Amino acid sequence: MPLSTAQTTVATSDSRFRTLVAGRRLGKTTLGIREICKFASEPNKVCWAVCPSYRQAKNVWWLKLKRKLFQLHWIDKINEAELTIYLKNGSQIALKGAENYDSLRGNRVDFLVMDEVADIKPEAFYESIRPTLSDSRGSALFLGTPKGRNWFYDLYTLPEADGEWASWQFTTEEGGFVPVEELESARKLLDERTYNQEYRAEFVTYSGVIYYAFDRKQNVQQCEEYDLEKGAYPEILHIGIDFNIDPMSASVMYKRADGVYHIIDEIRIFGSNTDELVNEIKTRYPKSKIWAYPDPAGRQRKTSASGMTDIIILQNAGFVVKAPNRHPPVRDRINAVNSMLCSTAGDRNLLVDPKCRFQIECLERQTYKEGTTQPDKESGYDHLNDSLGYAISILNPLRRDVNTDNQPTVWRHRIGE
Repeated sequence: MPLSTAQTTVATSDSRFRTLVAGRRLGKTTLGIREICKFASEPNKVCWAVCPSYRQAKNVWWLKLKRKLFQLHWIDKINEAELTIYLKNGSQIALKGAENYDSLRGNRVDFLVMDEVADIKPEAFYESIRPTLSDSRGSALFLGTPKGRNWFYDLYTLPEADGEWASWQFTTEEGGFVPVEELESARKLLDERTYNQEYRAEFVTYSGVIYYAFDRKQNVQQCEEYDLEKGAYPEILHIGIDFNIDPMSASVMYKRADGVYHIIDEIRIFGSNTDELVNEIKTRYPKSKIWAYPDPAGRQRKTSASGMTDIIILQNAGFVVKAPNRHPPVRDRINAVNSMLCSTAGDRNLLVDPKCRFQIECLERQTYKEGTTQPDKESGYDHLNDSLGYAISILNPLRRDVNTDNQPTVWRHRIGE
């Protein structure tokens, strides 16, 4: 089966998990059929192609797959009802829909293709499909066009932290199957956001995203000063804390010699209290001095049976507590974080270690409620962002205290005299 340059790049990779982010009409299905046939050519293999729905698997894959296997003379028998083809070498190729993903549990799969991944619920893969690859040490190919920054984006960025994964991003033009004049016609018809997503295969950020200054390519960097895997942490750690029972959240960072703050850890404890958070911090960083930047509400809030406030608990633990008497305006807190992520001069003074995956996800995905300037707190992305904001609003405040010793003179002229 002849392949384009883009398709060949993916097909020749020997990575266990491969992710192709592609513009429309790049030939994703053709590549998927080619790869599933290649793996099924080995005897006694079970190969699956999973689409968002059973209907889509039948409409997009079934006829093309049967036609190719008839040409190869590999078919032993076909089960039309179950969209399964049994080959002469004992292998089988089955098409599945992900809408009822619980039915996919309990199987053993050697090779998997997931098509239009952005339209599939992440639970379908993580809860039902991923375990099917475990005992066989099976491999997988993920195909799709972006649809915002959902879990497909997470798969695309996994190679940054995991050597088993590889990913590619190709535009429709790079695929070579759509004429340039057709692309130009589509560009004139579609708005820029839609064109960039559908034809340029870009992960367009959410509308109304709060931390717009965050850029995964620029702000995510591995900490190289300390061997975090071996528990070598800086002498002083700055920890922002959001007092919340589900979850209790903390963002852990340190200040580098160049003045840049680097987030190196995240803490999320569900159904917890401040005492447990303190114990977790001391267990993780026994040799570091802790500067804590808690939610100011902790001056009154009590989560301990001892009757002590949250901030007193932190102080009794030996932490240096930096907390204002009242909450800074939410807008100022957000602006302070954005200015650290990327200043007007283009400086990025706030970095995140790639192991802090949920902190990264929170910065990328928290949005304002539609039509308002109020942050959305229903998605669960707010807690780590709030903990980070409490720290940054003190470490890098945008609103400075006013010197009241030199107030302007008040003129008391009377009008009309």
